[in-house]
Amino acid sequence: MLSRSRCVSRAFSRSLSAFQKGNCPLGRRSLPGISLCQGPGYPDSRKIVINNSSVFSIRFFRTSSVCKDDVITVKTPAFAESVTEGDVRWEKAVGDTVAEDEVVCEIETDKTSVHVPSPANGVIEALLVPDGGKVEGGTPLFTLRKTGGKEVLLVVKVSNSASGIYFPCFLAAPAKAKPAEAPAAAAPKPEPAASAVPPPPAASIPTQMPPVPSPSQPLASKPVYSPFSVSAVKPAAAPAVAEPGVGKGLRSEHREKMNRMRQRIAQRLKEAQNTCAMLTTFNEIDMSNIQEMRARHKEAFLKKHNLKLGFMSAFVKASAFALQEQPVVNAVIDDTTKEVVYRDYIDISVAVATPRGLVVPVIRNVESMNYADIERTISELGEKARKNELAIEDMDGGTFTISNGGVFGSLFGTPIINPPQSAILGMHAIFDRPVAIGGKVEVRPMMYVALTYDHRLIDGREAVTFLRKIKAAVEDPRVLLLDL
Repeated sequence: MLSRSRCVSRAFSRSLSAFQKGNCPLGRRSLPGISLCQGPGYPDSRKIVINNSSVFSIRFFRTSSVCKDDVITVKTPAFAESVTEGDVRWEKAVGDTVAEDEVVCEIETDKTSVHVPSPANGVIEALLVPDGGKVEGGTPLFTLRKTGGKEVLLVVKVSNSASGIYFPCFLAAPAKAKPAEAPAAAAPKPEPAASAVPPPPAASIPTQMPPVPSPSQPLASKPVYSPFSVSAVKPAAAPAVAEPGVGKGLRSEHREKMNRMRQRIAQRLKEAQNTCAMLTTFNEIDMSNIQEMRARHKEAFLKKHNLKLGFMSAFVKASAFALQEQPVVNAVIDDTTKEVVYRDYIDISVAVATPRGLVVPVIRNVESMNYADIERTISELGEKARKNELAIEDMDGGTFTISNGGVFGSLFGTPIINPPQSAILGMHAIFDRPVAIGGKVEVRPMMYVALTYDHRLIDGREAVTFLRKIKAAVEDPRVLLLDL
């Protein structure tokens, strides 16, 4: 603020000096009631006479937002404890103009992507890390030259007293919309250039095809508007579209580098395969009651909570209920100390597919949540995942995972455990199938579910009992209310 005041004072002092010396050619214009040079005049200034005695000279001019340290170096933000480095993916290049908080680059880590915004308006002067380069927390990324300023209103009160001038003056920033109007007003300027191009002359219908130019003959540099000109037939010569049958025998391939998230996913899945003794048990769930409950209460649920009632909340709540009944499924083996760690809390990870890979944000303390709390948390985490805004904290931890392959139409599958957990529930698509109900065949909406568990810790009895508990809570939600 002090630097800005010095800039304004310096500009005003120069104008005042020119005014007192009388060497300002633009300031010699006389006004009614004023016999001496009233002060410097500017193309963007105005003078207002009040009571034929005082004159206010109003001038708009721009001041720089910075006078020193206008080139800054932006560094890599600090990562979470479990992340040590990442790969840089640049979204801007040298010479690009960026606004404050505009994303300049993205750092891909093992678990998520971190956006690095610009700290101020400016122009990128140098990129200090190549695209795809590895960086750690605090590594210099790029240099930015700050630009832009604010338009300031300078008001000077001028009098016809013997001293020639007296003031106070004050500074006022005009409305923010004024700087934005200038580019809008300047936008129509290119129109005369476009209109300078002469319209195409009226051409008569040709009676014969013109001769094809030889390859050695240079093409005309001026645009030709004849319907049979070279420019008119030029797109037909582009070899962009291959003829049918020409490329049938071609076999090609290309390579792309795996991003850090995909590398980490592959590493963790292989570790789970090598470490856990995975076994999968299956069951099927009749979705008739839960569909009826959803159809009956979804409008009231939406009106009260401003959330849609889905099936995921029913499975999350049923899983929390079953985990309380079978705490060994919520436990994990500590291979370092050869101990079993029982968690007294329930944090359920929900697998979400994104273009960059599979992420598993965590719903924490599910045992104390109701349906509305679960749906709200799922909605918030899903929105952050779609916008690629998930933080490390959103995916840290988790004692149990639910993967819903049914959204893609999966009928059946065996999920892989998400270490360091001991079990994962796989949901699948709902299909109408004939089932035996009370000795009769009926068509019901059915879903297959699969539970993959670490057989080193969880026996078959606990696993089957756990999955049947989920089945009972989903098929009849009153089981949760009655704690059966």
